[in-house]
Amino acid sequence: MKFKTIVFLLAGILTVPAFYAQDITDAVRYSQDEIVGSARYRGLSGAFGALGGDLSAASLNPAGSAVFTSSFMSFSLTNLNIKNETAYYDGLDSNKDSYTEFTQIGTAFVFHNPNSSGSFQKFTLGFTYDKTRDFKEDWAAHGEGSNSISNYFLAYAQGKPLEEISALQNESLSRAYSEIGQVYGSGNQQAFLGYESYIIEPVNSTNENTEYYSNISPGTFNQNYIYSATGYNGKIAVNLATQVNDKLYLGLNLNTHFINYDRLTYFTESNSNIDSVVRDVNFENRLSTIGGGFSFQLGTIYKATESLRLGLTYNSPTWYTIEEETSQYLKTTRVDNGASIDQVINPNVVNVFPSYELQTPGKYLGSIAYVFGTSGLISFDYSFKDYGSIKFRPKNDIYFNEQNTIISDALKGASAFNIGGEYRIKQLSLRGGYRFEESPYKNGETIGDLTGYSVGLGYRFGGTTFDVTFDQYQRESEYQLYSVGLTDSAALDTRVSNITFSLSFTL
Repeated sequence: MKFKTIVFLLAGILTVPAFYAQDITDAVRYSQDEIVGSARYRGLSGAFGALGGDLSAASLNPAGSAVFTSSFMSFSLTNLNIKNETAYYDGLDSNKDSYTEFTQIGTAFVFHNPNSSGSFQKFTLGFTYDKTRDFKEDWAAHGEGSNSISNYFLAYAQGKPLEEISALQNESLSRAYSEIGQVYGSGNQQAFLGYESYIIEPVNSTNENTEYYSNISPGTFNQNYIYSATGYNGKIAVNLATQVNDKLYLGLNLNTHFINYDRLTYFTESNSNIDSVVRDVNFENRLSTIGGGFSFQLGTIYKATESLRLGLTYNSPTWYTIEEETSQYLKTTRVDNGASIDQVINPNVVNVFPSYELQTPGKYLGSIAYVFGTSGLISFDYSFKDYGSIKFRPKNDIYFNEQNTIISDALKGASAFNIGGEYRIKQLSLRGGYRFEESPYKNGETIGDLTGYSVGLGYRFGGTTFDVTFDQYQRESEYQLYSVGLTDSAALDTRVSNITFSLSFTL
C-alpha cells in the first residue's frame, strides 16, 4: 500500500482537512462597502453622518433614527448597470450588465417620553436591512502573451514527489483528485491536474521525483479569460437611539451580516509553438462562499446651534465565520504521433474547505452638516478604515499567519470623503453629491481610488415621500489571473451606474 493511501485513511479517520484557499483578495472583498440604501441617502452620496432622519442614515450613524419625530418606514428598489472595460496584453474587451433588486427596507418606531420634563425626550427602536455590497460582475479578457498557464501547474508541482501528485495504478482520476486534496491539500491538486493532463512531465518517472518540466514550449499564447460572479453582502440592524434634551442624539446598532458569493472563471490557451506537445488548454474554477458575522456601531449627533450639526460614529470590526467550496475542470489537447488527443479531467468533486474566521477593519466617521432652515442643507463626512488590520483567524495557524503578514505588508489605511447637498422648493427636493475613496492597497493599482457623484429629487405627498436618485462611480483595478505561475494581470476600468427609487411613510 502506497504512503498516500495510508495517510488518506488516517485523514478520513481524524477528519482533519489539510488545505486552504483564502487570501488577501477574499479579505478585501468582504471588507469593502458600497453606498447603498434609500434614494435620499444616495442622492447626497452617503453624506448623512450628522443629519439622520433617514433609515439608511441610521445604518450609517445609529443616532440618526432619534431625529425622527414620528414612526417611519421606507423601502428602496435599485436598477444597477455595470460596465467593465478590460485590457490584457494586446486585447481589449467591453462588457455590460443590468439588473434590478431591492436594496433597503426598514422601519423605526418612535416613543415619546410622557414626562415632558425628563432629559430623555424620546426613544427609537428600528429594524433595517441594507445590501452593503453587490458582488455581481461579469467581464472577459483576451490577448496574446508570452506566459503560459503551464507555469501555474509547474509552480505547484516543483519540489513535490511524483507519488503525491499522481493517481495510483487503476485508480480513477476523480478518486485520486479527492484523496490528494484531503491528504496533501489544494496545491497538490493543482499539480495533479497539470501532470495527469500532460501539461507537465517529471524529469524521471520514479515516485521520488521532485522536478518537472513543461510540455508546452516557450513562445506566444492566445489566451482568453472569463470572470463571472454573483452574490451580495447584506446587513440586518437592530437600532436603539434616544434624544437627550434638545441637542444630543445617541444611538447603537447591533448588526448581523451575511455573505453569499459565487464565482466562475474559465481560461483557455492555444499555441502553435515548435515542439509543443500540448496545444490547447481549457481550465475552469468555481468558488462558492457563504458566511455570517456580527458587528456593532456607536454614534452621536450634536446640534451645536439650530443650524450646525456634528456627528461621530464608530463601526466595530465585523467578525465573520466563512465557509467555502470549490470545484475544477481541465481539458487539454496534445499532439501524439501526428494525432490530436483530448484529455479531460472532470473530477466532479466539491472541495469543502474548513470554516475560517475573518476580522474586517473597524471604521471611524466624523461628520458636519449645516441646515438652512426649511430651504436646504449641506453635509460633509470623513471616514477612515485601516485595511492593514484585517485578520484571518485562528492566528496560530501557519497559513493564516502568512496571509496576515501579506495583508499588513500590502494594505493600508484608506480615507473617504462624502459631500452632499439638498435644496427644497415647497414639496420638491433637489439633491446632489460627490464622493472619493482611497485605494486600500499601498501600490494604489491592485484596486485604485474610487470617485463618484449623484443627483436626485424627492416629492412629498403629505406623510408619504417618493424619491429617485441617479448615482455613478468609477474605479480602476488590476486583476491577477492566478496567484502563482501565470500572474499576469488584466486591467479593469469599472463603471457602475444606479437608479434608485424609494417610497417612505410616516406611520
